[in-house]
Amino acid sequence: MSASAHVGLRAVVFDFFGTIACHPDGVASQYPAVFAKHGYRLDAETESHYFARYNGVEHVEHSSDKATYEAWVRFRLGELAQACEVRQDDVERVVDDLRALDTSPVVAYPDAAPTLRALRDRRFRIGVCSNWGWELDGHLRQAGLLDLVDTAVTSARAGARKPHARIFAAITEALAVSPEESLFVGDSVHPDVTGPLESGMAAAHLWRAEDAAGTRPPDIPPGGVRVASLTELLEWPMLRSAAPAP
Repeated sequence: MSASAHVGLRAVVFDFFGTIACHPDGVASQYPAVFAKHGYRLDAETESHYFARYNGVEHVEHSSDKATYEAWVRFRLGELAQACEVRQDDVERVVDDLRALDTSPVVAYPDAAPTLRALRDRRFRIGVCSNWGWELDGHLRQAGLLDLVDTAVTSARAGARKPHARIFAAITEALAVSPEESLFVGDSVHPDVTGPLESGMAAAHLWRAEDAAGTRPPDIPPGGVRVASLTELLEWPMLRSAAPAP
């Protein structure tokens, strides 16, 4: 089902990093620099495999509390370090620095706040759904977006990473809307377009030229729509005003 075919939308859900916020220096991964700092090399293929391996994973047993989740994250990063042949006595230091990246400053994209504010003015409920750690509100506050969001759901708390259906169910339930009443917007095809479509949501793929580094936009699945900025969403007839609650 294409995004334009969805009528009666009541909520718009956004991915976080690369969609409404990023690091001051952009979206490029900082993982290779951490490994280089310690005298090791993380190549693009190994890094890509690491992230792809955990996309869509359900991990309820690791999401019972913050400490349990943190232990699981450190275990995963330890595996990545071992894949890069990091010496055992260096693993903890590498993992510490990789975890520190999650406290790195973030800034909102220029089109984020105006778009979220306009959608709220049109009476849409606004959600954020991200493959992220235990706490996202602090990052939303830092980016100046927290007051424009009704609720945020992270994979850490939901017990599943996008594109698993569990996390999309968690955000629609938190917003008190059905999947069919929701539009998902994100910059990654599989987690942010394929997953939402399979869960019954409408989906828009955000392809920012400034983040693309000269690469071509990837194919998106049937039913998805591509936008070049968040403000394009405000021109969609389906987003002129939210449907009344049933």
